Amino acid sequence: MAHVSSALIAHTTDLELVIRHVLAGLGQGVHAGRERGSGVEFSEYRAYAPGDEWRRVDWKLLARADRYYVREAERDSHVAVWLLLDASASMAEPSRSIAGLDKLSYARTLLACIGAIAQRQGDAFGLAVLSGGRVQFVPAARGPRQLQRVLAKLAQVQAEGDLPDADLLRSSLRFTGSPSLIFAATDFLDWPSALSQALVRLRHMRHDVRAVCLQTEAEATGSFDSSPAYRDPEREGGVFRFGADLREGYLRNRAQHFDTVSAALRASDVQLAQARIEQAPGELLRQWLRQGGRR
Repeated sequence: MAHVSSALIAHTTDLELVIRHVLAGLGQGVHAGRERGSGVEFSEYRAYAPGDEWRRVDWKLLARADRYYVREAERDSHVAVWLLLDASASMAEPSRSIAGLDKLSYARTLLACIGAIAQRQGDAFGLAVLSGGRVQFVPAARGPRQLQRVLAKLAQVQAEGDLPDADLLRSSLRFTGSPSLIFAATDFLDWPSALSQALVRLRHMRHDVRAVCLQTEAEATGSFDSSPAYRDPEREGGVFRFGADLREGYLRNRAQHFDTVSAALRASDVQLAQARIEQAPGELLRQWLRQGGRR
């Protein structure tokens, strides 16, 4: 049963369907600081959805309509949520146990779920896609239409090329205003990189930065097929074979690499979650949402 949600990601292109499946029963927000009292004005009712807080259900309306409705409020949120997606070529790495699943589709689903939770809370949220040496933006906004814009962009993304260079990322990711929540999905295969430097810089700007490092089961355990040759998707001229004689060295080098990644991010107070894409995404989301940078 652990593979059910990841298998769903692999076999549907309907992000809204996956969001409903993953978030059912999650019952957790993006941030704890919900505004109450003055400045919070009733806006509208909407149908209850799994994960909504019971205290927001209008019980009087339930008695009249025999259906659950929750009260939506317009409020000035001091937290904007930014979704950062690494869509470089390495994110096309597929699972060897779940056909049709790759790191990009898993990352896309995680960020779509975060966006859906932010929309439910009434927060402004936006998307930055890093792919082919460029940064593509969906500017931050609120509401159901914004969620549709973000989902449409996520559905179009293809893994290609390299990450943008440091200068482009520095100019593109210069978020202003009050501190934001930043969720970044990547595989951290390049380290240090322009992206890692950007995440540290954003944390120094007092943003709450939470990164997830995605890998496949085969990458984590070295259980690659030794018969085919592998080409580095982000470097020309590199063709490799993976034999049993190389596995020990590969695992040792991999452990050293990600120990370095974890230590550097921890030293900069960037929160890091690590996951294999075969893992049920709801489990990872709970971990990711519980994290919080110190301000």
